[in-house]
Amino acid sequence: MATVKLLPDDELSPDARAVFDDIRKTRQSEFINNFWRALAHDPKTLRRTWESIKEVMAPGALEPKIKEMLYVAVSVAHGCNYCIHSHTAGARAKGMTEAEYAEMIAIVGMAAETNRLVTALGVAIDDVYLVDLPKQQF
Repeated sequence: MATVKLLPDDELSPDARAVFDDIRKTRQSEFINNFWRALAHDPKTLRRTWESIKEVMAPGALEPKIKEMLYVAVSVAHGCNYCIHSHTAGARAKGMTEAEYAEMIAIVGMAAETNRLVTALGVAIDDVYLVDLPKQQF
């Protein structure tokens, strides 16, 4: 349950409305999700967050599906149920298969387990993994 009212379009400030217009234009959709509607109370944070998301998720070296899958993985690690659902839907819309989803979730689970084990055991980083030393094959 939201801790703030999710602002409908008719209650937006002019600054928030301009961001929503850009979201709609960029995504080529009339849909504005609840995250943006909650942020609309603070147009500066809304704009800053939208501009950052737009930049990070724009076409680049990683294909859009992979970016969405990475967003899901981080959201699982941070326990953000909203982001898990919204970015899983985004990854599926960009072509993620159920097999890819299952494999990604298995990797997230395995990484979480091994991260905790290595942290609990205090395992030192192998020199071969350090960027400032000559690389050896591993």
